[in-house]
Amino acid sequence: MAQESLQQPTGEAHMKILAVIPARAGSKGIPNKNIRIVSGHPLIFYAIQNALASDYITDIVVSTDSPEVRIIAEQMGVSVRQRDASLCSDETTLDAVIYDAIPQGERWDYIVTMQPTSPTLQRGTLDRAIQYAIRRGLDTVISGINAPRLSWGIRDGKKMPNYAQRLNSGYLPPCYVETGAFMISKASVVTPCTRIGDAADIFEVPQDEAYHVETFEDLRCAAAVLGRQKVAIYVNGNNRRGIGHIYRALELADEFYVRPDIYYDINQTDVSVFGATEHQLKPVNGIAELFDICRREQYTVFINDILTTSIDYMIGLRSVLPDAKLVNFEDDGEGAVKADLVFNALYSRADLPQVKAGEQYYIAGKTFLFYRPIEIKEQVERVFISFGGADPQNYSDRLLSMICRSEYEGYHFVVVLGRAKHNVEVLLEYNRFRHIEVLYDVPDMPNIMTGCDIGITSRGRTGYELALLGIPSIAMAQNKREEKHGFVCNENGFTYIGLNPEDEIIKSNLDMYLQLPAKSRRRFQKTLLSHDLRGGRQRVMNLINSL
Repeated sequence: MAQESLQQPTGEAHMKILAVIPARAGSKGIPNKNIRIVSGHPLIFYAIQNALASDYITDIVVSTDSPEVRIIAEQMGVSVRQRDASLCSDETTLDAVIYDAIPQGERWDYIVTMQPTSPTLQRGTLDRAIQYAIRRGLDTVISGINAPRLSWGIRDGKKMPNYAQRLNSGYLPPCYVETGAFMISKASVVTPCTRIGDAADIFEVPQDEAYHVETFEDLRCAAAVLGRQKVAIYVNGNNRRGIGHIYRALELADEFYVRPDIYYDINQTDVSVFGATEHQLKPVNGIAELFDICRREQYTVFINDILTTSIDYMIGLRSVLPDAKLVNFEDDGEGAVKADLVFNALYSRADLPQVKAGEQYYIAGKTFLFYRPIEIKEQVERVFISFGGADPQNYSDRLLSMICRSEYEGYHFVVVLGRAKHNVEVLLEYNRFRHIEVLYDVPDMPNIMTGCDIGITSRGRTGYELALLGIPSIAMAQNKREEKHGFVCNENGFTYIGLNPEDEIIKSNLDMYLQLPAKSRRRFQKTLLSHDLRGGRQRVMNLINSL
């Protein structure tokens, strides 16, 4: 239904609207249910708070036989109706309880029943429902969700379908299920036997406001909604800085039980580097715009994956998000001191207590986790070559000009170019050589890798991927920053040949690897696989969620 403005006409402003919140002491399913602490507050707190915050409700009464509920209600400044024992049995209808709680001798326009067992209801939804009832002159409005399903009933003692034709849920007729969050009734229709008049309607509430706590599973779901994080990720990637940040940001986004807002600076990042994604990509034109958005949105978790941060940037971010947890990735700048948590999987040093450094915090792509390490063959047949998403040193170009020579025709080379690589069209022309296969932005990288016997790469994300799959590899650094990356090194099973090595050095190491006996390659593989690169994402998320 269309949402209406919540500005009250003059007539609505003078209405007397009473909220009655029934909360007895006993509960068969969940002991002490109404006073259990959920996300920092007793369960009944949320109903009382919504009633207090409402623009329409003028008076509030809590009906209870519980001393603890009485204390909570009185501390929150609302009236309490001591419920008689005769109204506390399982057989007592809620209609009788609500009627009993209505103060006599006053004229009421509407009575709003609000259940304490619906803590995820939002005040705005409640007010829109009250407005909906008033403006349409309805006798009763009940909260509900539209949940069409293929259902069965019993007719003549036999289970029978309630449908004539099986259809996908999107094509089934509406089926509204009451949530129990509220019932809005004209005072004139409320009796000890009913709160529903002739003109009744359902007000549809969002799914995450529809939880009605009757079981422990309901309680867990409601707690998850109430404690839900509001997450933003700020990430940039390009040819100069690489786009491993982009890949990691998208992997991280999948780990939260909410959909994060992913921001990128249009002055630094082309949206094309994100590829096809269902995540929410939000461009910003500089830090000032990003800070303005953060000030408005008030995220609970804000993740930076932008390389080095400055003190000024982090102080500015903290000023607009004073209550957020700030998490930085691959940050060796001065701003790291102002973060709550820093993950530097590519570096081995942790100079600050909040810095978690080393390969145990590497976040492997989901698809890599489904592949087993390669089996070492007696002879090298296929060679994998890739230098990440950008390859600013143009190592791909240099290798292609080398391996196109006739001396390498006995091997098959697979060269993968990333999304941010320049001159892709020129390099794709090397596909004319029968022993060379040049691919661009492949969707299934582990499938390509596991078909090869050795690899050649840089010291970034691709090095970790090759190690995870146990592929003996030669590595070289793309820039001064990559020279500081500690994992891709000789001690860990790679052959690292430095930053921008001469072609002769690259060629001699390639020739050596092509002739390496299986025994030597197995020794390299054993060292590569001795590191737990598969558990990093869980370690990272556990630390973020524990902040």
